[in-house]
Amino acid sequence: MNAERTMHSDHPRLYGADYSVYVRIVRMALFEKGVAYDLLPVDIFAATSTRDAHLARHPFGKIPAFEHGDFHLYETGAITRYVDEAFDGPPLQPADVKSRARMNQIISIADGYIYPHLVWGLYVECIEKPKRGEVADEGRVEKARGIARISLDVLTGLLAEQRWMCGDRLTLADLYLAPMIDYALEVPEFCEMFAEYRKLGDWWQRMTALDSFRETQPTP
Repeated sequence: MNAERTMHSDHPRLYGADYSVYVRIVRMALFEKGVAYDLLPVDIFAATSTRDAHLARHPFGKIPAFEHGDFHLYETGAITRYVDEAFDGPPLQPADVKSRARMNQIISIADGYIYPHLVWGLYVECIEKPKRGEVADEGRVEKARGIARISLDVLTGLLAEQRWMCGDRLTLADLYLAPMIDYALEVPEFCEMFAEYRKLGDWWQRMTALDSFRETQPTP
């Protein structure tokens, strides 16, 4: 689904960059729902007029932002839930209240702990900074190591013997975790740690086999 290559007036528009974890979460949700969309590039790290114009869509200057007709939305949690409920396709949220609460819990864990520590504390510090010739913040890395271990223990417990994080169906919880873990696994230390968790490894094999995962890989 190479929707980002051709503009279509009737398609939802997603503003952001393909390297962004949160843009990828929305793209995976759109893919799973079978929704064609246009991806309009916005680099929030570039001091350009494009970034300045983006503030009209997202006053906090973050990505993604989303438009569906005359409906404008930002914040990934809101966008993905809207995508799930506004379009046909397989549901990405559990129907029963307890499983839905569990999904929301996992999303909160991803936002609050996994993203800041596994992506920024490990991947950015250990992979991106050395590429730029910068020195990693060892204090931040050390804290991230501890959070990484706790996160893997928690996710393993929540997954239990299930196929997906919230049961026998793929949900937004899985889609949230996948792009974050994908970056973290580029860090050799985390990759070794992750290999100790067989159940999570089985889940990861299922995730990486999804077309939505493969088709939304960031551009090298």
